[in-house]
Amino acid sequence: MAKAATKSAKKPAAKVAPKAAVKAAAKSGAKASAKATAKAAATSKVAKPAKKPGIKLSMLRPSVNNMTVRVFARAAGLDPAETDAWGLTRSPEFLARNPAHLTPMIEDKGLPRGVLWESCAIMQYLANKHGLDKFYPKAPAKRAMIDSAMFYLVGTLYPYVARATYPALGFPQYAGEVGHSDVHPDKKSEAQKAAMAAIAEPLEVFHSFFRNGKPFIGGNNPSIADIRLAATLEFLAVIDYALPSWAKEYMAAMEKKLGKAYAEPAGDVRGYIAHVKSQARA
Repeated sequence: MAKAATKSAKKPAAKVAPKAAVKAAAKSGAKASAKATAKAAATSKVAKPAKKPGIKLSMLRPSVNNMTVRVFARAAGLDPAETDAWGLTRSPEFLARNPAHLTPMIEDKGLPRGVLWESCAIMQYLANKHGLDKFYPKAPAKRAMIDSAMFYLVGTLYPYVARATYPALGFPQYAGEVGHSDVHPDKKSEAQKAAMAAIAEPLEVFHSFFRNGKPFIGGNNPSIADIRLAATLEFLAVIDYALPSWAKEYMAAMEKKLGKAYAEPAGDVRGYIAHVKSQARA
């Protein structure tokens, strides 16, 4: 009897065991599958698009040339890592990389010499590298107009702006300029006034030719030429230059369109100008 009971007790257990094991395994697998699905869904929800690589930027906060690249890098989402190069551009370390001792300067392994200076060249390079057609169109005719506006600015408008504003800003004058020489202060004042008077003509060229009824040189959106122009115009506040109404509206539209990308670097330039003017009044 004891033997039979033991035998019959073992039999049902032997038959049920495989079914229970399969059921348990199926249940466990379903749970694992559900967990994996939930994990995958959660991962897909939090996944973010890859960020564009950051750039190393050596800059001087009070400069509109530097402001140009600072605005562009922010507006383009390039996440610049900025280094204030004030007082460092003539150091052996800086000169070893950049014998021209100029800012703004970016560092990038993809460049033949590892560094690049000149604001317009920097914007062109970064726009080309990251495919930023919005700021620098690929279409040859449109790109030519952007290039023309920038070259006209650095070759014609900016020298007038520099001669008119640098004496007031306390920036060193270029060698050979009247402002740099030992001539009588009256002569320096005359040269500064002549430069101020000359600004009106290239300004009108930007208004009537390059913008030609459009909100910006780039059309409905600011281009790299617009960023360069708007930044340049910021310096004119130091001499209380009477900007035409279109130029005031244009600068306001630039800041509105680009938001903090424009306002933050512009704030540094404006802060420096306010400081210079307060010192002059003291």
